[in-house]
Amino acid sequence: MVERNPILGFLAHAVMILGVVIVAFPLYLAFVASSHTAQEIVQAPMPLLPGSHLWETYKAALFGRDVGAGSTAPVARMMWVSLVSALVITFGKISISLLSAFAVVYFRFPFKSLCFWAIFITLMLPVEVRIGPTYQVVSNLGMLNSYAGLTVPLIASATATFLFRQFFLTVPDELVEAARMDGAGPMRFFKDVLVPLSKTSIAALFVIQFIYGWNQYLWPLLATTSEDMYPVVIGIKRMIAGGDAANEWNIVMATALLAMLPPALVVVLMQKWFVKGLVDTEK
Repeated sequence: MVERNPILGFLAHAVMILGVVIVAFPLYLAFVASSHTAQEIVQAPMPLLPGSHLWETYKAALFGRDVGAGSTAPVARMMWVSLVSALVITFGKISISLLSAFAVVYFRFPFKSLCFWAIFITLMLPVEVRIGPTYQVVSNLGMLNSYAGLTVPLIASATATFLFRQFFLTVPDELVEAARMDGAGPMRFFKDVLVPLSKTSIAALFVIQFIYGWNQYLWPLLATTSEDMYPVVIGIKRMIAGGDAANEWNIVMATALLAMLPPALVVVLMQKWFVKGLVDTEK
């Protein structure tokens, strides 16, 4: 039996509380800044207690405003663009990866191993490496400033394909034989057997890919030039223009907090499935 040491317990809790304070203090400052006017924020010292302009700031951020040094587009529209893009990227990656892993594991066709390794090698070609040719293709197809242009180049995922392939290889062959004896075709086996068995992995990948899609910056920076197609991450950058006094930092901080809410909500709601998908070994 392990004995509990009160001193070590106190020290562990103190370190944990210190870590929480370090992480939460910038968020608190952003919240405080969003409750003051832009003029109050740039004064020295900056107020450390919430102000009385919280509602006005978030209303101006969500629904837009008439004047401003940077972008004045409504954040509600930006968050909608980010949400649609993140969901399309997430479901697209999971769907394509499931099907490609299924084909690589359960079908026999010429150069099967070569096809898998060709997919796997694309891990060494991230968006940053192929961004020039990708932009040229998207531009030639007229997909700039569109949801298709924001999502299609980011849908393919070698990582998810590899993870699903490794999981499918652990599925007992007896399940395949039983499904074949019951008269189930390949897609019936995929839909009724493999997908339900993969639900924890799918949930874990959903969280990871949603955050990946929501936080995209470099590609949307090139693929969007119209304010009505800015994702919220790009919108924050477009709001910052000129010196500190020229920026509406209260709007910027409110937008930053709003941009954090959907990913945080996804993580909180799917935390159980996310952890289970990462550590569960039951097949």
